[in-house]
Amino acid sequence: MVMKKEKVLLTGVTGFLGAHTAITLLNAGYEVIGTLRSEGRKAAILQVIKEHTANIDRLSFAVADLSDKDIWYELTQGVDFIQHVASPFPSTLPKNENELIRPAKDGTLNILRAAARNNVKRVILTSGLCSIAYGIDEWNDNKVFNENDWTNINTDKDITPYYKSKTIAEKAAWDYMKSNLTDLELVTVCPGAILGPVLEEDYGNSANMIIALLNGSYPAIPKIGFDLVDVRSVADLLAKAMESPQAAGNRYIAASEYLKFKEIAVILKECYPDRKIPSAEFPNFITKLIANFRPELKPVLLEMKRRKTDLTKARKELGWQPIPAKDAVIACAESVLQLKIVK
Repeated sequence: MVMKKEKVLLTGVTGFLGAHTAITLLNAGYEVIGTLRSEGRKAAILQVIKEHTANIDRLSFAVADLSDKDIWYELTQGVDFIQHVASPFPSTLPKNENELIRPAKDGTLNILRAAARNNVKRVILTSGLCSIAYGIDEWNDNKVFNENDWTNINTDKDITPYYKSKTIAEKAAWDYMKSNLTDLELVTVCPGAILGPVLEEDYGNSANMIIALLNGSYPAIPKIGFDLVDVRSVADLLAKAMESPQAAGNRYIAASEYLKFKEIAVILKECYPDRKIPSAEFPNFITKLIANFRPELKPVLLEMKRRKTDLTKARKELGWQPIPAKDAVIACAESVLQLKIVK
């Protein structure tokens, strides 16, 4: 393999997507500086990434807070690309939505300003489908969302504080680029629900739906569905968005296909016939009732309606070929069982 001279600053290296992105970039020969919030996670994430690449000597770490302007100016010196994957994602909903919005927006702008000052070539911002297809006041079953659409943040309907924070951060990034006079380029990638192989026991939130189905947490299944994508495919698209000249100035949805929760359960039941995986669906009013008692489930209610999305742009423009959603489901299940996250 020819080692690349380019250096990539990768924020949020300890996260589910961040770790997979580090592996993809290292295997492609890049030098990677991974940022994390504390020294305490360095040894564990190094060991995890080491198991999946022969180029671990090209990985280094830096402790950095999104709100610290000075550290980003230091870290972006001599860097060719920035993969900004990190974003505040709470396990419980904050009382004040600004606890999410402010660090997401300010962190993104701190990184872009530092990148512009230090002549970074391109920033690739991981946003989300949540910045495209939500905040709908009047539902239209025929609407097909694409990269030209934006989530409406000026409503309390059909939105969560996290979705709002992702939308505001991405909009702030594009607004900044309108006034930026340097040669800096921006690309944003907007993934759907991310599954695929979990690398460690500290797996974040992404695999929870698979874990809940495997461990018998659900007596029945809510009538919801998601545009799914394998984490390895998102990492691949982030690399393509970084390398492809035509990607500059574009947004890309990262999803392979839409699956209903029941279809996910059927896939798992076929793979693990001895496990008590539910097949019956809750009526919608029961799902709403449960969410009233478990506020962390309220975002799930937004998925009771199918949001049609055009998933072709990344395939057509960048030659992206995502792993099928079924394979992402199975890979996630296999990994959480292997790591004994599910007994």
